[in-house]
Amino acid sequence: MKTFFTTLTAVLLVAAAQAQETYAEKLGYPKGKKVIIFHVDDAGMSYEANQGTILSMEKGVANSTSVMMPCGWVPDYMHYLQQHPNTDAGVHLTLTSEWKQYRWSPLTGPAKVPGLIDAEGAFWPNVQSVVKNATADEVETEIRAQIARFRKFGVEPTHIDSHMGTLFGSPAFMERYVKVGIQERIPVMMPGGHATMIASLRQSSPQEVAQFRQIGQMLWNAGLPVLDDLHPDSYDWRLPASVPATDENLRKLKTQKYIELLQTLQPGITMVIMHCAVATEHFQKITDSGPTRYGDLLAMQDPALRQFIEKEGIILATWRELRDRRAKLK
Repeated sequence: MKTFFTTLTAVLLVAAAQAQETYAEKLGYPKGKKVIIFHVDDAGMSYEANQGTILSMEKGVANSTSVMMPCGWVPDYMHYLQQHPNTDAGVHLTLTSEWKQYRWSPLTGPAKVPGLIDAEGAFWPNVQSVVKNATADEVETEIRAQIARFRKFGVEPTHIDSHMGTLFGSPAFMERYVKVGIQERIPVMMPGGHATMIASLRQSSPQEVAQFRQIGQMLWNAGLPVLDDLHPDSYDWRLPASVPATDENLRKLKTQKYIELLQTLQPGITMVIMHCAVATEHFQKITDSGPTRYGDLLAMQDPALRQFIEKEGIILATWRELRDRRAKLK
């Protein structure tokens, strides 16, 4: 019975997506077109993440990123942004520190945000612990500090989004996330349109989809652009244990997965999240996710993916472009 209702919900979401005007259309993109932001998370997290982000955007089809402001390699990437001011880069609002041997802490410190800090003095390692221990006031204090640090480098963020989806972990956190974006005039990552893909992945209830759309309308009314949909799960596209993680195998897997995803998406603006990093021995000491991140980097540079995008007439867009199009509609 659960499978039946899940399938029925998916069918209804697709039907709704096809019937309603997308935010892409509202922003002046042609009706029926898929408009994609290929977004690289985790810039600033490490040297490898910085290099992967740069290569995927300079030599590949990736076209947007966001920076983890509490992390140690932030100056390296922010100095790159100073030299490349047209790069589409936002703030990857960070409230968790998930690795065991390499960790980061709130910018605002233990006195102001004690609920965001674990026994080691770092952020909690998972979303559930943040929701359990932190208040909405502490969350707002910290995300404002992260935006402020980004701006201290003389760069204006093109958008804000949420590391590990923590700001979607509770209604109170989400409210502060949206509030800060509106007050600071920064576009907010929120699948506020038909939300077909994200609702399917999350097995969202109709109430959650309705909430996404309500928030989307609020952001639009505030003069900010809105996503139609979101895909956050390429991180879990991994080779079977029996298949060696060679460059060729990683590239083939990831490229095919991105092509299949693009075929599945409904028209509208979809942000597709990935994590690109170069492969080094040092990065293996941080996380075992190196192969999937390197695979993302290889796929973004794969001519086969670029050719598919061009053949299908898929439009690549950035947060900066969405913001500018929305501003012209006022």
